Amino acid sequence: MGESGSENVKEKDRIQKLLDARKSLKLSLEKSKALGSALAKAGPRFDEINQRLPVLEASVRPIRADKDALATVSGHINRAVGPAAAVLKVFDAVHGLEKSLLSDPKNDLSGYLSVLKRLEEALRFLGDNCELAIQWLQDIVEYLEDNKVADDRYLSNLKKSLKGLRELQNGDKKAHLDGGLLDAALDKLEGEFRRLLTEHSVPLPMSSPSALGQQAVIAPSPLPVSVIQKLQAILGRLIVNNRLEKCISIYVEVRGSNVRASLQALDLDYLEISIAEFNDVQSIEGYIAQWGKHLEFAVKHLFEAEYKLCNDVFERIGLDVWMGCFAKIAAQAGILAFLQFGKTVTESKKDPIKLLKLLDIFASLSKLRLDFNRLFGGTACMEIQNLTRDLIKRVIDGAAEIFWELLVQVELQRQIPPPPDGGVPRLVSFITDYCNKLVGDDYKPILTQVLIIHRSWKHEKFQERLLITEVLNVVKAIELNLETWTKAYEDAILSNVFAMNNHYHLYKHLRGTKLGDLLGDPWLREHEQYKDYYATFFLRDSWGKLPGHLSREGLILFSGGRATARDLVKKRLKTFNEAFDEMHTKQSNWVVPERDLREKTCQLIVQTVVPIYRSYMQNYGPLVEQDGSSSKYAKYSVQTLEQMLASLFQPRPGRYGSFKVRPSSDKLNNSVPDLRRTASAVV
Repeated sequence: MGESGSENVKEKDRIQKLLDARKSLKLSLEKSKALGSALAKAGPRFDEINQRLPVLEASVRPIRADKDALATVSGHINRAVGPAAAVLKVFDAVHGLEKSLLSDPKNDLSGYLSVLKRLEEALRFLGDNCELAIQWLQDIVEYLEDNKVADDRYLSNLKKSLKGLRELQNGDKKAHLDGGLLDAALDKLEGEFRRLLTEHSVPLPMSSPSALGQQAVIAPSPLPVSVIQKLQAILGRLIVNNRLEKCISIYVEVRGSNVRASLQALDLDYLEISIAEFNDVQSIEGYIAQWGKHLEFAVKHLFEAEYKLCNDVFERIGLDVWMGCFAKIAAQAGILAFLQFGKTVTESKKDPIKLLKLLDIFASLSKLRLDFNRLFGGTACMEIQNLTRDLIKRVIDGAAEIFWELLVQVELQRQIPPPPDGGVPRLVSFITDYCNKLVGDDYKPILTQVLIIHRSWKHEKFQERLLITEVLNVVKAIELNLETWTKAYEDAILSNVFAMNNHYHLYKHLRGTKLGDLLGDPWLREHEQYKDYYATFFLRDSWGKLPGHLSREGLILFSGGRATARDLVKKRLKTFNEAFDEMHTKQSNWVVPERDLREKTCQLIVQTVVPIYRSYMQNYGPLVEQDGSSSKYAKYSVQTLEQMLASLFQPRPGRYGSFKVRPSSDKLNNSVPDLRRTASAVV
């Protein structure tokens, strides 16, 4: 029992131990399961930790670096942080100016310019200090790399950033530093520059463009001083930023348009006329007169004002700049068109009237010579100078050539038949008036100056007497022409009418003139006497013979025989009528151009014929008036006869042609077409 009890106790102990072991194993199994579950959950975290380990390693690397390197790196960092912080501070200030600079400058121009100047200073600071900051950062990178203080990937990123900064620094740094704010502000300033010019540029008003030569024209007032000061202030900022050329372009555009608008009121379309659009100078004679007035107006008022204004606005920049600006305005506004028109006139066909027009052009240019030299004398106006010199040379050469060939041209006309109506040839009337103009107060000084210059180019001297002598030779050539033409008529009576007309024309149209004074009173009286001489012969040989047909001879003897007397009266009236009709018909085609000479001549004819006819008809008219055929013999009443005689020699409009210069040399043949004309050149 004792032994069995002991054994029971032992058995219980073994069972208890098994139960405890089982329990312990069960707990261990549960812990293992929990640990497995925990390990499963911890796997991703280990992966994350594994990925962060290189970064952590790079972060703690400076701790493992050499103590001296770690101590020195702080100084490098401090030196780089200072400039970088300053740059960032100024960069923030730049953006603070954006609102002001994007506003309209006209509201407060001085304030706007002040802000813009601050922006320029800030950009200069940024430009200068960005380079310094980049250099310090570069030093840090090199130090970190040399001393292995930083991770390679970190250094690679720093190098990449520095490279980008360096590229920006070497490029258009301002555009990147301010985000284009400076360019936008400068554009606004250019707009304000244009606005100020445009609003104060008003075309010159002209109430009567045609009266330019009769009344003074007030030049446009310069821009107000306040406006000029604003323009200069804007120019100052734009020049600093390399925008001068754009300013000049705007200025030339606005002011040039203003000058053109002023000139438009003058109707200058004729300046564009080409050599092919007219046959001779006479067709544009009126335009040449306008040209001189318009050119003087343009130079003395419009271009003078622009010259002064360019000086006022651009004087601080330099002579070359404002003179160049003025030259562009003058060229674009039309001065070249004026010069080209003058050149076109010089290229037209040769004609004596062209000489006067060339002298008009020379007079206009000479009058403006000092103005041209002052306004267009600079290097910038070289094109205008060259065109002006070329025009003057063409004018002088052309005028001298026509003048010296005038005598030859008059002599060449001698071979052409005289006018069939006995009138004054166009050549005679033209040359008397023409030569009188050449020696008159208006043209003689100009022609003398032209001939002096022309001779000086050939290193020859010119004396005024040469001009007078040449003109007198032309008049003598006209006299010789008249003598030749007088002898050319087959009808002696018509020859007398022609001689009477032309000698009187010379006397009447040269008496009291400059040319008449040069020719002298004896010369004038001689032509007046010639007029009377030929008038006497004309009257004697024509109408003076008519009264002889109304003879009273034999009529008294037959006073008792009315039939015989009637037959004799009829016969004599018939002869008178036939002679009268023939003479009247012929002379109805003749002319006496001068009214006073025509009236006097007709009066003499009436006095020669009508009184005798009246007396004859009063005494013997009743003999034939009672006859049934009285109208055949008493054909004209006294009143009718007087009216017919008083209406003789009336000039007919359009019967005279024009006188042209005819080519007389190879040189002329090469420069103008053949102008040989028919008899209309004389008649």
